[in-house]
Amino acid sequence: MGVYEFRGPGISDAQWGQIRTLAESLDDKQLLWLSGFFAGVEFRAGNIEGNTPLGLSVPPLAPSVPERTLSVLYGSETGNSAELATSLVAQFNAQGRPARLLNMATYKTRELKNEQDLLIITSTHGEGAPPVSAVSFFEFVEGRKAPRLEGVRFAVLALGDSTYESFCGAGKRLDARFAELGATRIRDRIDCDVDYETPAADWATTMLAKLGQAGTQPAHATAAAPAKSAAAAFDKRNPFSAVVAENLALTGRGSSKETRHVELSLEGSGLSFQPGDALGIVPRNDPALVESLLKTLQLDAAAETSVKDRSLSLADALGEAYEITAATPRFIDHWAELTGAAELQSLRGEGAAKLRTEFLHGNHIIDIVRRFPVKGIDAKSFLAGLRPLQPRLYSIASSFNFAPDEAHLTVSAVRYALNGTPRSGVASGQLAERADVGTVLPVYIQANPQFRLPDNDTPIIMIGAGTGVAPYRSFLQEREIAGATGKSWLFFGERNFDSDFLYQAEWQTFLKDGVLSHMNVAFSRDGADKVYVQHRLLEYARDVYAWLEEGAHIYVCGDGAKLAPDVHAALLKIVEQQSGKGKAAAEDYISAMQSDRRYQMDVY
Repeated sequence: MGVYEFRGPGISDAQWGQIRTLAESLDDKQLLWLSGFFAGVEFRAGNIEGNTPLGLSVPPLAPSVPERTLSVLYGSETGNSAELATSLVAQFNAQGRPARLLNMATYKTRELKNEQDLLIITSTHGEGAPPVSAVSFFEFVEGRKAPRLEGVRFAVLALGDSTYESFCGAGKRLDARFAELGATRIRDRIDCDVDYETPAADWATTMLAKLGQAGTQPAHATAAAPAKSAAAAFDKRNPFSAVVAENLALTGRGSSKETRHVELSLEGSGLSFQPGDALGIVPRNDPALVESLLKTLQLDAAAETSVKDRSLSLADALGEAYEITAATPRFIDHWAELTGAAELQSLRGEGAAKLRTEFLHGNHIIDIVRRFPVKGIDAKSFLAGLRPLQPRLYSIASSFNFAPDEAHLTVSAVRYALNGTPRSGVASGQLAERADVGTVLPVYIQANPQFRLPDNDTPIIMIGAGTGVAPYRSFLQEREIAGATGKSWLFFGERNFDSDFLYQAEWQTFLKDGVLSHMNVAFSRDGADKVYVQHRLLEYARDVYAWLEEGAHIYVCGDGAKLAPDVHAALLKIVEQQSGKGKAAAEDYISAMQSDRRYQMDVY
């Protein structure tokens, strides 16, 4: 029987719920003080003057204290954090507990010191970085201007991908920093892998119990999500079966890469989207890889297995339900336990991070099970080390208003050799090799509110390399349909002019028709010196700055590791040089653009 199981005489259910919630939120010293406080209340209620029986002085009865404010703050890269935060806020409000939904991308950081109860849900981008839309928030919190937060209580739900060594790094950073600033944890941080649903639901249920309306039974974390319209019924858990209507190579003969234009029919789905949104594709693993795994492990392809209450053959489970290409630290731990291999054991733990990363870069799951065999392994034991297969997101390269009931994608096929064997990306390989016209693919729309067009009169500068040009095709189609009058400028980069000028004829038509005002290109492998889009920006520094002064919005799409930081550095240099006000002023200028949503990124 728990500590708080005995209820006093005459105490109602609502009162008992309040008492338990309060008691569970206090430490031992606070509970001792409160016992003395209530003893004093009883003493005064009996109209007896003097000290309390315990000799404790009793403070005057304070007026009722308003309920602490509650905020749910999220930083989202692919929409998972936003979805969880939205659902949690809906459940708090349904319980009669007012809660605010806040996005790190638009959060007014000056309000942080005024928060009281703050629940934080954030994903991690790559190796420990925050979501791109949340970078400014992290910079503030981790910078010298961050306020002391002694009056704030907080809890962190961190989403991540254990493929990376800095697993849930962004959430860990915020958790440590808030504690450093004096805030008090409501509960310890929870770190979630890509199969985040169950731990996230448990975390949300705990928050509802601790902070929700007293006496109200908390709902399950996924039970109170906002009602969906019929058109929104398709999502990553229930994707729409889209038919491939077109699949063409965009790159020409002699190209060092393969980039494809894929058109999917959304007819009958009721799905719609805005420029800047992404299409989620639920991929299927390469059948040849599935066959190789089954052969190596000597497992029966027809053996029956259960995946989320569905009965599937083992071959189908490996094909559609599990990640079977890249290995993770979790898989190394699992396989080390099964094999007892000394080399795998040496890769475990925090001290082996560098060696483990090198090993994972050089070995996929098929390589590991071949190199460290387990005799007589059963399907259940093997599957226990795998993660669920995740959807892949692609920027939509078409405007819904321009091409209704269609979604166009620009996809670069990922191909490389590893351990003497050709390999390919899970989704990009499928789209390039196994998605002929008529093929059905499970898809859904992933909104991207952090990458949006301004009004039709506002100038825009679009910067992209490779497939990062995809959303700009959508932008210009949308502006053409709307009859927009705002100027537009495209900076596009690729490897070679002759083979890699993606959508060249379309850009020329947009230029001819005045939909696109200017276009500058950078083909890095056509000359002795490599020239990239950031170099083109610097060449036109005076005009770029003039556009910024006119209120232009800047968009950056493409590689987050190289393109985004290089373009950012170029923009800072342009503002510093053209304004003549110095580096600090340039940083403030760019930061203000980010805060005003005039500088937006969609990087990967």
